[in-house]
Amino acid sequence: MIDCVENRLLTSRRGLLLGGASFAAWAYLPKFARAADGRDPRLVVVILRGALDGLSTVAPVGDPDYAGLHGSIALTAEGAHPALMLDSFFALHPSMPEFARMYRDQHAAVIHAVATPYRDRSHFDGQDVLESGYAGPGRVQSGWLNRALEALPRGERVSSGLAVGPTTPLVLRGNAPTVGWAPVALPQADDDTAMRLVDLYRHRDPALASALAQGLQLDKVASGDDMKPRPGNQVAQMRQVARGAAKLMAADDGPRIAALAFDGWDTHANEGGPVGRLAFLLGGLDGALAEFEGGLGERWRDTAIVVATEFGRTARINGTDGTDHGTGTIALLAGGAVKGGRVISDWPGLKLANLYEGRDLKPTTDLRSVIKGVLQGQFGLSDRVLAETVFPDSASARPMKGLVA
Repeated sequence: MIDCVENRLLTSRRGLLLGGASFAAWAYLPKFARAADGRDPRLVVVILRGALDGLSTVAPVGDPDYAGLHGSIALTAEGAHPALMLDSFFALHPSMPEFARMYRDQHAAVIHAVATPYRDRSHFDGQDVLESGYAGPGRVQSGWLNRALEALPRGERVSSGLAVGPTTPLVLRGNAPTVGWAPVALPQADDDTAMRLVDLYRHRDPALASALAQGLQLDKVASGDDMKPRPGNQVAQMRQVARGAAKLMAADDGPRIAALAFDGWDTHANEGGPVGRLAFLLGGLDGALAEFEGGLGERWRDTAIVVATEFGRTARINGTDGTDHGTGTIALLAGGAVKGGRVISDWPGLKLANLYEGRDLKPTTDLRSVIKGVLQGQFGLSDRVLAETVFPDSASARPMKGLVA
């Protein structure tokens, strides 16, 4: 019956899914050399799937057209649930006090009015563009983070990458194991089933079997149930996954790179303002960032976290107090390596004439520029590698300077 198990559980030969995973195993990814100043950088990429309402997360309360467009869910600087003012123009959702504290400590930043090159509103295609790093969907089955890893120095300096989510995110997948690693998603499946799969691949694919066996051990090392989300509590799941990932990444021989994917950000109805569905989700994200800060310990100072989503949501709320698929949104940066305390934006304004296609926040910053800036600051990747290999055909999206301290 093992073939039935194999057919049911394998999404691809090197993309092993054991159902409802919260932890993905990792092996053999290149580790960059420790910098001369003693830095040992870490990078965490958090994908918010479903399209985040950037205008509700970091609200332009200083824009005279904001309140009218966002109506009943608009944030305000005063009231029963006041937003957290970041500067005189932008305010953070009150469900993110930890991010606000990091911002005050200059360890967090916001880039507003950003988008990938994608301009339609399909979740599937938008996520493909976000994670593949190509300008259009359906072009490759590898992700920009995996290609960035391939560009790092090789040799004896070898460590790992860690992917967390229901499946290994595309951003950390490769077309082939050119770096010698096999992404393996570890689940809430029983150990017996997992070990049968290890035995199945021990002769057929030793590298994959080794990675799975290593991952099973790491799943236990990550403090038992830390990485296993409990059903029905999405906020607790975000925190638990981040806590377990941070514990692994804090180790000297742990992974330096992680990719997490959190679902559920498609707020078409009952999005809520200071309280409600979005507030609940943002509280989970805020808690996850705090778990990374606490769990990484002294490694936090060399860490950069990038939070991104496939596209934004409409500037005007719909008839069900929600927002529909849009374009421009935000990217969040956090970590001790981040040069924070800033909202970076070429603000386009929210007058009707300034909205993209008369409905969305107009993007003025290419998200690839943001990610390139972080990759260059953390790992020293060249403009050419970033433009030709990591994000092919993206020379016009120059790396944003000064994001990493």
